[in-house]
Amino acid sequence: MTHSAHLPPGLDEAAHRCLVAGFAGTTTVPDTLKRLVDRGLGGVILFTRNVRDAQQVRQLTDTLRSLRPDLIVAIDNEGGGIGHLVGAGAPDVPGSYALGVADDPALTARCADALAGHLATLGITAAYAPVADLQHHPRNPIVRTRSFGAEPARAARHLRAWIEATERRGVASCAKHFPGHGGTETDSHHGIAVDPRPLDELRADLEPFRAAVGAGVPMIMSAHVVFPALDPERPATLSRRILGDLLRHELDFDGVLVSDALEMRAIADRYGEAAGARIALAAGADQVIVAVPDLETTLACRDAVLGALRSGVLPEERIREAEARVRRLAERYAAPAGAVDGWDAEAGLEAARRAVRGRPVPPAVRGAHVVDLFPPPHPALNWGGEDLLTEVRAVDPTASGTAVTEEPAEPVAAVERILRACGDAPLVVATCDAGLHPWQERLRTALLARRPDAVTVDTGLPEGGALCSYGRGRANLRAVAEALAGA
Repeated sequence: MTHSAHLPPGLDEAAHRCLVAGFAGTTTVPDTLKRLVDRGLGGVILFTRNVRDAQQVRQLTDTLRSLRPDLIVAIDNEGGGIGHLVGAGAPDVPGSYALGVADDPALTARCADALAGHLATLGITAAYAPVADLQHHPRNPIVRTRSFGAEPARAARHLRAWIEATERRGVASCAKHFPGHGGTETDSHHGIAVDPRPLDELRADLEPFRAAVGAGVPMIMSAHVVFPALDPERPATLSRRILGDLLRHELDFDGVLVSDALEMRAIADRYGEAAGARIALAAGADQVIVAVPDLETTLACRDAVLGALRSGVLPEERIREAEARVRRLAERYAAPAGAVDGWDAEAGLEAARRAVRGRPVPPAVRGAHVVDLFPPPHPALNWGGEDLLTEVRAVDPTASGTAVTEEPAEPVAAVERILRACGDAPLVVATCDAGLHPWQERLRTALLARRPDAVTVDTGLPEGGALCSYGRGRANLRAVAEALAGA
């Protein structure tokens, strides 16, 4: 056990305030986490692993707050396919890209309000959303439909609408991932991502973040991305130049700056989580997230920070400054609202429909065989388990289908099987980001060679299909299913 020996009064608690921890469990709080909370832990982040149903989540957040009323309880809650609260009855809203396509900030506000209202009933008072990244690069593996699009002004207006709606619910929002993850070809969960674009292009991407600061966003999350034009040495999360000069001084942000999760390989592989925590705080972050359920990693990060404070490598005033910001955040957002007003449960489907119908819809196909090609869900992001066939069958019970989530071992045989199952029925072939997953492209091409009459659907970014859902959240897939079936 690390003792707070040789630290000035209150500094041990201040250091703990700078940590946000993930943990395992749905009803009981691990003893190690209790000890961290006793010493001042700033926040916890919940994931699907912590969620069974709404009543259980509320009991868990009440238990956490009974340990320390100013503990911030947070979750990634972007809407679309990115959501941990499916089991707790989360409202179905499309991802940000579809909201950008519909381009009605009032509708975006209604969707954000529904998500925030639901969080408030669960006792969760901080959401790591919305995404301020712009989707520039066709091969970007991680932003895609989580973004409001590629246009800075469009993203800016929707960020403002989202942040203001969330704020009205007493829930803290967080614009991410500063200064933008949209120009990379690497997913920072898996390795170091680099955005090689020149300074003027990078600066254009700051507009949504400026809008977020202007709207009073209380938190901003940093990107584990290296921007050689801004700082050739270090990813943004660890860069004093990017966090300090650019965000604090130029954008004049004085809220809580939180790091993306330190166990992501962009940080863990090159620096290690513990050194990552120390460097991020020294560079200007106020809180670092350690999302893994194994609390030993969190303790190692904590110990590295305390060690750096003792040796003077990490200045005391830097941690005092971070603590003051976290306290201010907790004063505003730690306690959940007493009574929670209802929200518009239909806003999400309305937005998803408006996105799908924003361009010509092909004639209805009923009784179709639907082939849904999509990559397996991202382990850190997507657990809803939504699929297109389920949504098509909900509006057209005569439909049948096949879901394919990886390259078939024998593609020729797979095509024959699908065509046999389809018979004389209309064929629908849906792909999701086929440009990133060439096996989808090959399978679709083979099917279309035999059935040129097939209707094509994109469930990710638009790639030339007859219909596009702009995302794989349940609302997105239901809206595209209705358009297909003419419902």
